[in-house]
Amino acid sequence: MDLRFGDSKPTDEEREAVDALLGPPASAWEGGDDRADADLRWARGGRGARERRDQLLPGLHALNDRVGWISDGGLDYLCRRLTVPPAEAYGVATFYSLFSVRPRPAAVLHVCTDLACAARGSAGLTTALESRLGPPGTPSDGAVWQPSPCLGLCERAPAALLLRAGARRAAAVVAPASADALQEAVRAPGGAPAEPSALMAVPQAGQEGLSLLRRVGVVDPYSLDDYRAHGGYAALRRAFALGPAGVIREVTEAGLLGRGGAAFPTGRKWQATAAQPDRPHYLVCNADESEPGTFKDRVIMEGDPYALIEAMTIAGYAVGAHRGYLYIRGEYPRATERLENAIARARERGLLGDDVLGHGYAFDIEVRRGAGAYICGEETALFNSIEGHRGEPRSKPPFPVEKGLFGKPTAANNVETLVNVLPILTGGTEFAETKLFCVSGNVARPGVYELPFGATLGELLEVAGRPERMRAILLGGAAGGFVRPDELDIPLTFEGTRAAGTTLGSGVVLVLDDTVDLPRVLLRIAEFFRDESCGQCVPCRVGTVRQEEALHRIKDRTGAAAADDIALLREVGQAMRDASICGLGQTAWNAVESAIDRLGAFE
Repeated sequence: MDLRFGDSKPTDEEREAVDALLGPPASAWEGGDDRADADLRWARGGRGARERRDQLLPGLHALNDRVGWISDGGLDYLCRRLTVPPAEAYGVATFYSLFSVRPRPAAVLHVCTDLACAARGSAGLTTALESRLGPPGTPSDGAVWQPSPCLGLCERAPAALLLRAGARRAAAVVAPASADALQEAVRAPGGAPAEPSALMAVPQAGQEGLSLLRRVGVVDPYSLDDYRAHGGYAALRRAFALGPAGVIREVTEAGLLGRGGAAFPTGRKWQATAAQPDRPHYLVCNADESEPGTFKDRVIMEGDPYALIEAMTIAGYAVGAHRGYLYIRGEYPRATERLENAIARARERGLLGDDVLGHGYAFDIEVRRGAGAYICGEETALFNSIEGHRGEPRSKPPFPVEKGLFGKPTAANNVETLVNVLPILTGGTEFAETKLFCVSGNVARPGVYELPFGATLGELLEVAGRPERMRAILLGGAAGGFVRPDELDIPLTFEGTRAAGTTLGSGVVLVLDDTVDLPRVLLRIAEFFRDESCGQCVPCRVGTVRQEEALHRIKDRTGAAAADDIALLREVGQAMRDASICGLGQTAWNAVESAIDRLGAFE
């Protein structure tokens, strides 16, 4: 291991931030003794420090949260504490969009320019910001602003997120955003308007028939007693009565499929993990919902956080795990704060810890914040991120149920999948009748909708208030596909969308009316995949760039003038689909292909 440290020293603030996370340094090697005669030729506990490599991402957050950026001195100090080569840590720090290794102001304003916000006027917002605060990346009023991919606030588009570093990190969401509101938020700490309740993202709130959303806006998200008064922890008690095998049997018989987009049978995944002889087992909740247009998991975490904690405890019990990791988007400050509160309250009441509910089962949950990387939604990239490496996908096999987090058997599920387990255990298979959909774009009532599986696209848009003149509907997000306004009879099931030649994906339904410039929407999708490609495999690294270049050339052309580039797009898209290592590259061409073939783009 090549541990080459530079001459840069950490500031007192940086040292305090790292020590608050890791504790005081135990030796001169770790930076605890600055004497000139300190012997740095050997290190006590180097192996133990290296086993804490998974603290690298939290350490980078600690530095960035305290100062606003990660200096050479701060990075070197963190690397000494963890016995991590600075070159490797630099590669990790530069992998994530929320970090900076160059000086910048403590306040950073992230302004969403992705699909849902673009449909709601983000271009005009960024133009106004440029005239008031200068170009992106230019310090002004002690802050800097920059365009951002989807912030998961699509029901309130256009949206922005202000992150302010300091002794106490602060975050403020401004959505819907205006230039005046953003300027006020930047100039005055605490000047951002109060964020509305998660209830506002659920247009169906209070209606009969809701299952996953029934407690959002009804219970106090901070109160464990309120959650239990509305049926909370009944499912966990039944899980203990059934035993691990019984829980898996119930989930399998209910036919629960993964809700993150892959639709893999959850019971089979849990059974395969539980059967592995290697120990320990881990449970991972993938709350890094970064697919443009997706925000259903955020609404659950903000409005009903204890439901996720209970569901993770049940899943951990079923697969034989004693530790769970909840990996959440760095762009979700309110959800993170509410989940951390829920975990703390659950520990206090014996619902997490060494003896859950007195049944002799030990389980605890650790929250890990992402830092702005779409690829970390892929489960093996997420494992690498938690372990302190770049968030790059792994080759399969081996599969996560065999060798996942820390090389051990791991069950990974997203938020919606996990909370579906609660009604399975308390109400049989009734859960299977509903699915969450994230409706945004040019509709009257954007938000998260819970509809019966099999409801048609037209029925969903009727509830959400579709526009009179639709141009297209994007299903499944940037990795999904477009359908035409005359295809509203498509049933919203995994099988129904597949038969229609599209995908249900994570439940995104983005509606575009005829005022939207479709070629520029496609170009934004291409830019997104170019930016978010991890660069590990050639088909994706090169293909996403070539796709964007071709769309730049033809965005204002049609017919024969675009034919050669469309042929190139097909060739590049097929190569990405066939040869990319993970789903990012394999799906990066889907939306563009569907727009060309289904909508007649560039004709």
